[in-house]
Amino acid sequence: MFKNYIKIALKVMMRNKLFTFISLFGISFTLLIIVLFTSALDHTFGPHYPEKKLGRTLSVTMGMLRSKKGGTTSGPLFSPYFLNKYVKSLKTPEKISLSSFHNPIVVYKDKKKLKLGIKYTDNEFWDILDFNFSEGKAFSRDDVDNIANVAVINEKTKDQYFDGEPAVGKYIEADGKTYRVIGVVENVSILRIMPYSDIWVPMGHTKEDLNKITITGNFPGWFAMVLAHRKKDFPKIKAEFQKHLEKIEFPEGRFEWILTNTSSYGEAFARQIFRREEGNLAPFMTILFVLMTLFMLLPTINLVNINVSRIIERSSEIGIRKSFGASSLTLVGQFIIENIIITVIGGLISLVMAAIILGIINQSGIIPDTHLGLNFRIFFYSMIFAVFFGLLSGVYPAFKMSKLQPAEAIHGGQR
Repeated sequence: MFKNYIKIALKVMMRNKLFTFISLFGISFTLLIIVLFTSALDHTFGPHYPEKKLGRTLSVTMGMLRSKKGGTTSGPLFSPYFLNKYVKSLKTPEKISLSSFHNPIVVYKDKKKLKLGIKYTDNEFWDILDFNFSEGKAFSRDDVDNIANVAVINEKTKDQYFDGEPAVGKYIEADGKTYRVIGVVENVSILRIMPYSDIWVPMGHTKEDLNKITITGNFPGWFAMVLAHRKKDFPKIKAEFQKHLEKIEFPEGRFEWILTNTSSYGEAFARQIFRREEGNLAPFMTILFVLMTLFMLLPTINLVNINVSRIIERSSEIGIRKSFGASSLTLVGQFIIENIIITVIGGLISLVMAAIILGIINQSGIIPDTHLGLNFRIFFYSMIFAVFFGLLSGVYPAFKMSKLQPAEAIHGGQR
């Protein structure tokens, strides 16, 4: 039966090519925007290089502080002192890393001005993340403890600073210091906010006082990555961290309340938006779903009108089938399935178009060091939206069709 529905759907599409073109254009364009948006979300919050252990990783990136005067401060505001005292001391996780967000710097080489980013971090950073090294290796605990003048750079910096020549063992001047390059890694997308940088050096090289007793740090801020032994340890880690926060002291003297938690980056983002203690992604995803539904509303209305016209065009067929005993439920089911087939075809077209556009974006370098692409998750969610779109635009016309009487339908239907 389903095979027959596919054949009928294809024949109906070929019967009126103008209606088919308008339908597929509206479906494809609408789903194209959704696919591109989904791809950006996936490459920001999904498990991509070098965050391949994202399923076991929590972080302390953002938070909110309330002053005694009632004002609030929020964002990536924590100091190395805070992260060392209240996060690094956790016992449940497998590993904990402290790092700065990348600092924008300017580097000069042979009269060339290079705008790069530098990150101050520890050796655990390289254990939690899965970088691809094309040369050398990461710095060790001894390098961090001794504040060795060593650096790991990315391929882009190697190409720009060393003209693509082997870089390990050579020296690079950055942020007023000279570092010996000990490793070269594959570029990291700027969408991966925690691992992203061009140059990574031991955290002791920062100009900030790592031992200064303060809750808030200097711009652009610091964060902690927390690697669990297994995902089911997340509740224990969060509970342990909250116990630490119950004993928090505010050395600045101007704060009285703090809101933060160990969470995924997406949860931290949601917590900042909704100002809630628990960074539950459900409200955030609900809002996204509602916005996408509203975005699909206008093309859905247009598709409904086209589908109603198709029904009027097929009224004789409907009348004959009803007169031979076809139930309204059977006809409704057939029409909805036909509509879903058309929208799925439109969804597949949108995926092809999205792959082309993402390729153009990657080549343009609009988003630094980013290679946006399609994967199974994006394909899966895109097909869900395609089916949802098909149901949304097919239910009313199918219901209208079910109300046609056989004699009336044979004579052209309701006009």
